[in-house]
Amino acid sequence: MSPQERRVGASLASIFALRMLGLFLILPVFSLYATTLPGGDNLALVGFALGAYGLTQACFQIPFGIASDLWGRKQVIVIGLLLFAAGSFLAAWAPSIEWIIAGRVLQGTGAISAAVTALAADLTREEHRTKVMAMIGSSIGLVFALSLVGAPLLYGWIGMHGLFILTGGLALAAIVLLLKAVPPAPAPHGHVKLPLRHVLTNPDLLKLNLGIGVLHIIQMAMFVVLPHALVGVGALPAVDHWQVYLPAVLASFVVMVPAIIAAEKKDKMRPVFRAAIGLIVIVQLGLWLFGSSLWLLAFWLLLFFVAFNILEATLPSLVSRTAPPAAKGAALGVYNTTQAIGLFIGGAAGGAMAQHLGDNAVFAACTVLALLWLAVASTMNFPQRRVPAATN
Repeated sequence: MSPQERRVGASLASIFALRMLGLFLILPVFSLYATTLPGGDNLALVGFALGAYGLTQACFQIPFGIASDLWGRKQVIVIGLLLFAAGSFLAAWAPSIEWIIAGRVLQGTGAISAAVTALAADLTREEHRTKVMAMIGSSIGLVFALSLVGAPLLYGWIGMHGLFILTGGLALAAIVLLLKAVPPAPAPHGHVKLPLRHVLTNPDLLKLNLGIGVLHIIQMAMFVVLPHALVGVGALPAVDHWQVYLPAVLASFVVMVPAIIAAEKKDKMRPVFRAAIGLIVIVQLGLWLFGSSLWLLAFWLLLFFVAFNILEATLPSLVSRTAPPAAKGAALGVYNTTQAIGLFIGGAAGGAMAQHLGDNAVFAACTVLALLWLAVASTMNFPQRRVPAATN
């Protein structure tokens, strides 16, 4: 990668990380804090408060993606981060669970994922795009692992009000980073008349959107039951789960890098992509049939993060290369909407299935879903990598 591409990757990964750190820090401790609020003893409201962010993200990803095509990526990202910060400060002030929900809803309106990934695609060459997407995706996984360690400590020091204020402050810091560190974005395409249906009905984009939806259904459903397995099978107290998560995430980065290099530099995107989906199948099958000890659970978790990080990097790269240039933001908006819907469905369906049918039923269902995705992926057309023109 050129120095500018490395700068783009590091800067946009940091912007994603700053925003996601604020979100992830809240998840491990929010249910404890909710019990101190009026209405916080209603578990349905507590669950809705956590899920409200994802629902509004799903509603606003496509409009923000289209807006970034029309008026520019950076402007839309700044607006989204301001909305996210405003929601964080509202939640910090909230005197009841209902106001927390309002704050989470407002946070979710700052749906910048499509605009950020579209900006990354604008500022990088195709042969290096997946590496930049990998930097962004890896930052999310690393921040998630770090939040599992830091959230209880920060909650004890500054409380939930302080965590929400910290979240808003990190979003404002991301704006400064965007304006100061990210190179100038290309001019917006303007009011190009490209109907959204061209994005929604493109067969290859549909398969990629299906993929990200399935991936996050599996992720959420898996993590509904995996913590219970670590406690019940692995005899690992909940406060010590980071001892499994953090090494697995860090080790997965080491394994993921050669795969990303092979996909891009050696033009092996097709086999790497399908192998990663196949690894998801193996992990879910392993958790279903061979998850009888802490070491086995840790092993399957490591393989999951390897596959997950590869797919998180390659999927948006493939979307950006498949979409028409004038609708890149719109296509990534649809993609991120599908991702948000997958998160919501995975959590809700995984919880219901675990409650009524047991943990193994969740892993069995995820195995079937991953197999169906692998079958669909076998029919995908992969965009040809453009070879830079030779210079005389």
